[in-house]
Amino acid sequence: MTPERLRQHIATLTAELAGRPLDAALDAWLNAEHGPTSASYATLKAACEAGVAAGWLCDREGGGIRYGRIFKPAPDLHGFSVDVVDMKDIAGPHHAHPNGEIDLIMPIEGDATFDGRPAGWLVCPPGSAHRPTVANGRALVLYLLPEGRIEFTR
Repeated sequence: MTPERLRQHIATLTAELAGRPLDAALDAWLNAEHGPTSASYATLKAACEAGVAAGWLCDREGGGIRYGRIFKPAPDLHGFSVDVVDMKDIAGPHHAHPNGEIDLIMPIEGDATFDGRPAGWLVCPPGSAHRPTVANGRALVLYLLPEGRIEFTR
């Protein structure tokens, strides 16, 4: 797996997301169409695991969290940026999502959850905020941010 191949997989997915509201209906659709038992989920999880192992994903560390923005917002990604974090039994920094956030939760060790959710997708609507928390193990979480917008709070 290469960053370019990961980008192609994500571009295929974001084509299906373009123009859709980030809401509970999208959350349900993603989990039904691209949930943990789907080929698309397996492909993205394998790509992220390979990227972490090769060192081109989550290449930074701060406060016990490995992270990195792999792609800035771009037309081929339908305006989404792509970040991946590697977290184990930890809460990250509080932040807000002016345009919303779409999270792909990929447990790696234990029965890891992200904000209380198991493997799958979590859609945070525009204006939402949270302190992202992984509990019960280790997980990779891929973030899709419309226009790359995120606001960290102090």
